[in-house]
Amino acid sequence: MAMLSPVNSLDAIKSRLAGERIPQYGPILMLFARPALILLVQGILFLLFLQMNVQNAAVAVRSWWPVYGTLVDLGCLGLLTWLTRREGIRLFDLIGLVKNKLKTEIPLGLGIFVAIFPLTIMGGGMLAMLITYGSLNPVFPENTYIRTLPLLAVLYSRTIWWPLWSATEEMTYNGYALPRLIALNGSPWLSMAIVSFFFSIQHSFLMLAGFQFGFYMFLTFVPLTLAMEFIYLRIRRLPPLIVAHWLMDLSNVLFLSQVG
Repeated sequence: MAMLSPVNSLDAIKSRLAGERIPQYGPILMLFARPALILLVQGILFLLFLQMNVQNAAVAVRSWWPVYGTLVDLGCLGLLTWLTRREGIRLFDLIGLVKNKLKTEIPLGLGIFVAIFPLTIMGGGMLAMLITYGSLNPVFPENTYIRTLPLLAVLYSRTIWWPLWSATEEMTYNGYALPRLIALNGSPWLSMAIVSFFFSIQHSFLMLAGFQFGFYMFLTFVPLTLAMEFIYLRIRRLPPLIVAHWLMDLSNVLFLSQVG
């Protein structure tokens, strides 16, 4: 079995934790940081739209998260850089990239995508619809399911946004928060539940469209995030999950973003 990068192994994390090089608030800070940054950047964009007299600014802003999301990523990467430097490791040690393993990790990532994406997102999404809306054909709020953006924004989301977003999510939740929470509380299952909650609920804040839609988004992503965490703890490698996540987010912007 492929193992974690030694500096991000559980034993190494426990050693740095005992040496007080890892702040105990670190994992919780990162779990709260991502949804907080989403709300902050989204709020700034909303105020900008108001100043520009954009019609229905609160609705229009919902389409733009595959663009403004890069600012969220840069904020998260800045925090992760600060936290990893405190530990005496590099940011990219969270990934543990090993070149000679890519020939197996890329196909593994493709396999993870094929195996869990239809089951967790499509199956989880349908279950979430039934629980939240009582129907498999709900009427979603405007600019939530299909997003309409200018041409340059669509091109940006399809070329730049998704590689950074996917990798940053995996580094934040699986690379950093999950193993450090396990080191802190000793329970993989409790740690998975905590991380999955935050991993899933961040999607509720991407398009503020009411509690019902937010709850639907949260429920949709719970099966996927739990599956990704479970796989990470089994294979102890982050690159295959990043590859799978890349394909998930790429499919999102290819099929759910349109020029308008």
